[in-house]
Amino acid sequence: MTTAAVGAPGSPRRYLHSLWLLSARDLRVRYATSALGYLWSVLDPLVMSAIYWFVFTQVFQRTVGHEPYIVFLITALLPWVWFNSAVSDFTRAFSKDARLVRSTAIPRSIWVNRIVLSKGVEFVCSMPVLALFVILSQWTSTPAELNWGILWFPVAMVLQVVLLVGLGLLVAPLCVIWSDLERTTKLILRALFYASPVIYGVEDLPGVFETLAAFNPLAGIFALYRVGFFPEEWDPWVIGMGAVMSFLFLALGVMAFRRLERPVLKEL
Repeated sequence: MTTAAVGAPGSPRRYLHSLWLLSARDLRVRYATSALGYLWSVLDPLVMSAIYWFVFTQVFQRTVGHEPYIVFLITALLPWVWFNSAVSDFTRAFSKDARLVRSTAIPRSIWVNRIVLSKGVEFVCSMPVLALFVILSQWTSTPAELNWGILWFPVAMVLQVVLLVGLGLLVAPLCVIWSDLERTTKLILRALFYASPVIYGVEDLPGVFETLAAFNPLAGIFALYRVGFFPEEWDPWVIGMGAVMSFLFLALGVMAFRRLERPVLKEL
C-alpha cells in the first residue's frame, strides 16, 4: 500500500518479504534478553487492565462503560497499547537505524510499516487476555456475550493499520527534522489516552463532547472492537467518522512523506 504511495522502487513481493524480515528481527531483539519473552505481550495489558478495573470498580463508584466492565475495558485497552507503542516507536523509526535507512534500496516507508506490523503481531498475541476474561465473565451476573458485531473486529484492525501507517509516515520524518517532537509526542499520547474512549464510552460524554469525540479516529475504531460484545456501542456516526479520519491521516502521511524524505536523508 505505502510502497506505491510514496513511488519508491522495488517489487511488492520484495517489499513484503523485507517487511516481514525486519518485523521478525524487531520481535526477536525485543524478547531475546527477556526471561518471560512472549509473556510480556500478555502481562503488560493484563496488569494495566487489572489496575484500571480495581480503581473504577472497587475504589470509585463507576458510572461509565458497560458490564462486565473488565471486558469493556480490555477491548479498547489492548488496541490502545498497540497504538501507543507504535506511535512511540515512530519517533525513532529512522534515527535508530540511520545507516540502513541511508544505504538501503528498499522503499524507506518500510521503517514505519515494520513497526506497525511488529506491534500488530504483539496485539494479536495479547488476544488470550481478552478471551480469558470473556470466559471468566460467564460465571458472573453479567456475562459477556458474543454477537454478530464480532465480524467487525478484523475491520477495526484494518482501520487501525491505516491510521498507524498514516501517522507513522507523518511522525517519523518530522521527528528527524525536529528532535523536540519526540518528547512532544509522548506528552500528546498521555493526553490522548484520556481523550479517547478507553476507560469510558463515547455515549458517556456530555453534550457537544460526544459529537466532537467522533473526530478522534480511535473512537470509531474502539467502538468496532467493542461492538462484538456490546451491541449498544454501534454508532454509525462515530464509526463512519473514525474510518474517514483514518484514511485522511493516511493521505496526509503519504503527502508529508513524499516532501520530507529527502530532507530526512540529509539530516541522518
